[in-house]
Amino acid sequence: MAGAGELAHMRTYLDFEKPIAELESKVAELRSLAEEEDKMSISDEIAKLEVKAHEALKSIYSNLSPWQKTQVARHPDRPHFSDYVDQLIDDFVPLAGDRNFGEDYAIVGGLGRFDDRPVMVVGHEKGSDTEKRIKHNFGMARPEGYRKAVRLMNMANRFNLPIISFVDTAGAYPGIGAEERGQAEAIARSTDCCLSVEVPIIAAVIGEGGSGGAVAIASANKVLMLEHAIYTVASPEAAASILWRDSSRAKDAATNMKITAQDLEALGVIDRIISEPLGGAHREKVQAIFETGIAIQQVLDEFDGMSGPEIRSHRHDKFLQIGKNL
Repeated sequence: MAGAGELAHMRTYLDFEKPIAELESKVAELRSLAEEEDKMSISDEIAKLEVKAHEALKSIYSNLSPWQKTQVARHPDRPHFSDYVDQLIDDFVPLAGDRNFGEDYAIVGGLGRFDDRPVMVVGHEKGSDTEKRIKHNFGMARPEGYRKAVRLMNMANRFNLPIISFVDTAGAYPGIGAEERGQAEAIARSTDCCLSVEVPIIAAVIGEGGSGGAVAIASANKVLMLEHAIYTVASPEAAASILWRDSSRAKDAATNMKITAQDLEALGVIDRIISEPLGGAHREKVQAIFETGIAIQQVLDEFDGMSGPEIRSHRHDKFLQIGKNL
């Protein structure tokens, strides 16, 4: 197992984390030196630097801008769909294919048990290394991915299984092949399916929630969102290109679009913010996933005893109420 010093060197630091990187790197160097020189006592200096690093981390992450949150949401070490399934879902059985064209690895789904309750799980998978990112197309689904999601949600409805979805995508794949096979229609049908089923749907935005590619599996009874995740009508870069014809103004777009969990909760778009460990979910993956599981369990329990029509009506009312009080 890697030590604290090795972990500091292995971490990927974002641009705005440079002060933290410098302090943690110094701590790692001192720890290595202490191991080599048994007679040297530098534990006090290490402790002081660790306090400084913690305070720097706390200060920076308590005042993140929307653009900085975007960077955190896209962090390569952030836990992905497969991590949540591994920790939260027992006896997971993946189900593949849309029974129409083929398999899309950008959306993964299947049966399993959550808190000893049978459930259907669906979510975007970005991949954790180069090979897996290419396999999963960086979480950008094609039409067959959304048609697979529809198939699985209809199956869940048939067998009265709650649906849990994990949202993490920059958006649906905009390639020519995807458009030829009906990308927009597939997204629309997946969104319609979410709104039509008579079982509870709980969606958790765990990283990026990009455009219709996210809404297609996030039109849920309850939408949860991690503290540093983002949920957007278009990526900040795309919005900047559309609004100002200048993608370099992505920072301005991120601020103006109100894409953070805090803004979206205030607007009534999401229902609950899940706190992340200090420094983001990528620093303490197990803790972040555990907190997400607790939140999902709590909101899922709210629908126990409700009939199918009541659950569907709850979902419809939720979306019809968005924006009414603005």
